[in-house]
Amino acid sequence: MYKDPSAKYASFRPVELPDREWPDRMLTSRPIWCSVDLRDGNQALAVPMNVSQKLELFDALVKCGFKEIEVGFPAASNTEFTFIRRLIEDGRIPDDVTIQVLVQAREDLIEKTVESLLGAKRAIIHLYNSTSPAQRRVVFGLDKPKIVNIARNGTRFVKERVERLKGTELGFEYSPESFSGTEVEFALEICHAVMEVWKPTAENKIILNLPDTVEVAMPNVYADQIEWFRKHLNNRESAIISVHTHNDRGTGTAATELAMLAGAERVEGTLFGNGERTGNVDLVTVALNLYMHGIDPGLDFTNLNALCGIYERCTGMTVPPRQPYSGELVFTAFSGSHQDAIKKGLAEWNQGNRPHWDVPYLTIDPSDLSREYREIIRVNSQSGKGGVAYLLEAEFGIELPKDLQREFGPIANIEVDRMGREVTAEELKAMFWHEYIDRTTPWKLEQFDANGSGGVCICSAKVWNGQEYTLTGEGNGPIAAFVNALHNGGALKFEVTNYREHALSTGEGASAISYIQIKVADGTTRWGAGVDTNMELASIKAVLSALNRV
Repeated sequence: MYKDPSAKYASFRPVELPDREWPDRMLTSRPIWCSVDLRDGNQALAVPMNVSQKLELFDALVKCGFKEIEVGFPAASNTEFTFIRRLIEDGRIPDDVTIQVLVQAREDLIEKTVESLLGAKRAIIHLYNSTSPAQRRVVFGLDKPKIVNIARNGTRFVKERVERLKGTELGFEYSPESFSGTEVEFALEICHAVMEVWKPTAENKIILNLPDTVEVAMPNVYADQIEWFRKHLNNRESAIISVHTHNDRGTGTAATELAMLAGAERVEGTLFGNGERTGNVDLVTVALNLYMHGIDPGLDFTNLNALCGIYERCTGMTVPPRQPYSGELVFTAFSGSHQDAIKKGLAEWNQGNRPHWDVPYLTIDPSDLSREYREIIRVNSQSGKGGVAYLLEAEFGIELPKDLQREFGPIANIEVDRMGREVTAEELKAMFWHEYIDRTTPWKLEQFDANGSGGVCICSAKVWNGQEYTLTGEGNGPIAAFVNALHNGGALKFEVTNYREHALSTGEGASAISYIQIKVADGTTRWGAGVDTNMELASIKAVLSALNRV
């Protein structure tokens, strides 16, 4: 790397827009969505999708609610052409869905493209040519007027063939490719030239797509470009301003959202950001960003896990685990303080005490996307008592008292740290059982009977402590009587300071769990736990568990 990058790289020239309006605006409605998964996303795959895979993904996009879908570049290959014909001839396109096809501004390619659309009910022909200084200089070796002529002629070639698609509700889209790297004045000039040929009206609008083909500036600059273009566009009521952002600088989502603030009415992108280089903008992210602010995105991602599966199966790509909303780990908290806050926030929400979602660390309710709460919290060596308690309760119904959470949390963390990895809920339960339920030395219960009258309970217990002992005691209940019996048998003196119990399951053979905290003479406290189908025996076992842990 250069110590002085300016010796090799130039800063981007900002747009002169002193009266910019977009910073003071708020998004209040959804854009028109156009998926380009089957074209832009497909061309970026190491192994492009076959017809069957494209059909499956097309059906999934329709199910999500996309009304405009760019289905391919029919002049590029037989597979693309065949796929589009299958969609039309097999009647697979719903009446309210418009297919879009991409084509360069060349007459032979436009001819093939029009042929691919014969019989379609609704279609958009998407024409493009590159306009940036680098493209003009390096690729075409042409000056601005000749670049404008390419766009003008391409538009004329399409218009001359409109009659062949007489039964089709046809729309037209033009993209000055690499718009964000083009002088805004020239981008406006070439779009005006295209509009002069196409002659759009307020009833039959042209789509002017202004792509951030390669991110070359900060997203606020792109927003300025969009707003400048919108303010200077002639016949504005006859055009739909569309954006198509890539993610080279990692700000594709920000660029899209700021462009919408600046006046963009339509957004092109892909599921999960598939596309050339670092990919296109992720439409799932943009849509759910609207959703989390109370705006209906018009797209349904209720079963996001299933959509991820279809995408991965059809494209051979994977959804990154940290991908916003859709990644495996995005509703997961490893930090103990985060886990505790999430647990408390979910409890508050489930009590119905708040009108709007406001759970710490969760921007959206995972259940809205068919994600399960058990996915929210995992436990590793960085986790705290909140995460440990959450998993035990969510998976097994083990509701640890607060003080017991504080005692068991560090014990679990030491073991997890020794293992050096994330642990499952089953492993966590096994740790709890080992530490509390299975503590049968030095004291082990073999038999217990209790009965009473007049407020006095008398118990008889057989216990093992190197040998079998029969102990008797009395108190105001079975637990007090058993503590008295232990003291009579020479056990360490202690008192019960906390007691809780609850059922673990329902139905025949249901188990109960008891938690008991004891305190010995020097002030030391320990928790114990016991499980049994008999609640009384569960509590007696919990007393011995605590005593065995002193």
